[in-house]
Amino acid sequence: MLLVNLGTPEAPTTSAVRRYLAEFLSDPRVVEIPRPIWRLILHGVVLRVRPRKSAKAYQAIWTERGSPLMYWTQDLTQAVAEELGARGWSKDLVVFAMRYGQPSIPSRLQSLRDRGVEEMVILPLYPQYAAATTASIFDKTAQTFRAWRYIPSIRFISDYYSNPDYVEAVCASIREYWRAHGKGRMLLMSFHGLPERCRDLGDPYPAQCAASAKAIARGLGLGESEWTLAFQSRFGPAQWIKPYCVDVLKSAPAQGLKEIDVVCPGFAVDCLETLEEIAMTNKDVFMRAGGERYRYIPALNASDFHARFLANLIARETGREN
Repeated sequence: MLLVNLGTPEAPTTSAVRRYLAEFLSDPRVVEIPRPIWRLILHGVVLRVRPRKSAKAYQAIWTERGSPLMYWTQDLTQAVAEELGARGWSKDLVVFAMRYGQPSIPSRLQSLRDRGVEEMVILPLYPQYAAATTASIFDKTAQTFRAWRYIPSIRFISDYYSNPDYVEAVCASIREYWRAHGKGRMLLMSFHGLPERCRDLGDPYPAQCAASAKAIARGLGLGESEWTLAFQSRFGPAQWIKPYCVDVLKSAPAQGLKEIDVVCPGFAVDCLETLEEIAMTNKDVFMRAGGERYRYIPALNASDFHARFLANLIARETGREN
């Protein structure tokens, strides 16, 4: 069983972030611009400017355990292994990899191969499918398998955006937070952004995000005026899917919405985009616009209901529910 997340720099330094971004932004699934043109932009501009700025953002969230995305993915993998181990699976065969950085997908697949594994389940930790994320993991997996003589049986789980157990896990996390901290007037569900062109080309991601948000709102019993949907992390001059999260936050106080709770259902674990962008930078945007209370509800991370849901998903997908 291989859980796969996006990846993270090895350290919150300019050089480490540059190495990470060079790999990440060189992926043709991530930036769909003709390669010769993009290479000039990437190496001539982006990698000269962005690493220093991004390193400062990483420094704001780095902990003694390192990158939150890394240690939460490790903890989640261990929790899923414990859940599956209780059902008779080999706990030590539940591992994780990163699409960019380490541990890499090829190294993890090779380690499973060396142990004689003949059946693999590959689960990208993205509830909603996007070519820039899920398909990129598939590409790297397929590239690895092309060099193998024997290909094991493979189950690749493309998405789980509408899975009732996923929806309930998110709802349970939000309810738990509200019980401990109280409930704001508005719940903003923010998903990672995507260029509008991707939707035009047939990417199902925007529709899947909307479907997840509606299902979560129903599960929480929220009326239409109690929740909204937005997209974050816009990059570059192109038109991205709207509404933009920062625009929603800037306009909310003027509309009388001065207490907002924000949750990011598209992120399996907390990372730079949730902890620095949403919980810090976007909070400042809201408060400067006249907001009074802004709270970020953490991702599912390694919670019991997250691990249980993923174990159930894996068991069901492999026909081993019993």
